[in-house]
Amino acid sequence: MMNVTESAAAAVRKVVSGSAEKAEGLRIMVQSGGCAGVVYRMGLEATPKDGDHVIDIGEDVKVFVDAASQPLLTGTVLDFKESVGGAGFVFENPNATESCSCGKSFSAPGSC
Repeated sequence: MMNVTESAAAAVRKVVSGSAEKAEGLRIMVQSGGCAGVVYRMGLEATPKDGDHVIDIGEDVKVFVDAASQPLLTGTVLDFKESVGGAGFVFENPNATESCSCGKSFSAPGSC
């Protein structure tokens, strides 16, 4: 199971509520690509799909994780950080054995 910090949950709720299109939550998935093997992908989603793990983060907003991505995201903490350099979502993934310098791509056993 993936965990979502309150800071990340607040950011997701803000993005979903400000969306021009109907969205119920944020989809998070892992796909092949990036310099380390797999890359995180995120996007707004209107409804969950069959097999999704659904994390209710309050105010009728959810995070959806597809079945294929679940093993690579188990134990991951999704956070949202703001600093002088900018703001964004940060993945703290205990399954990552290596990551690239930008932090958007990683490798893990069974990821390639």
